Amino acid sequence: MNRLDAVEQTQMLKTIPDFQPGDTVRVHVRIKESETKERIQIFEGLVIARKNGGVRESITVRKTSFGVGVERIFPLHATIVQQIDVIKRGRVRRAKLYYLRNLRGKAARIRERDTRASAKTAGSATTKK
Repeated sequence: MNRLDAVEQTQMLKTIPDFQPGDTVRVHVRIKESETKERIQIFEGLVIARKNGGVRESITVRKTSFGVGVERIFPLHATIVQQIDVIKRGRVRRAKLYYLRNLRGKAARIRERDTRASAKTAGSATTKK
């Protein structure tokens, strides 16, 4: 590992949960209103893309607000992102979900991924002899 990688490792956040495109997340963003005032704003939406890796990794989150699609790009390891909560896990078959921009209403829904099956197999593997 070279020096640049060592410096990047110190900048990466450890509190980021495991999620992928198709998941619904709630991103807590730090907003600076003035020199002394700061508040937390929550942006909840669907992860439609995850780009790059390491310190430069970013996610694109899309939500519909008052009938208008709103997308926001968040750098994962930046100081403005306080925390990320995974609300729902989506079942998708591709990494970039840009096609959702053209869909409306029920057509834009994503099936929920069943997370019980993986937990059940992990639990049975430990109890088997």
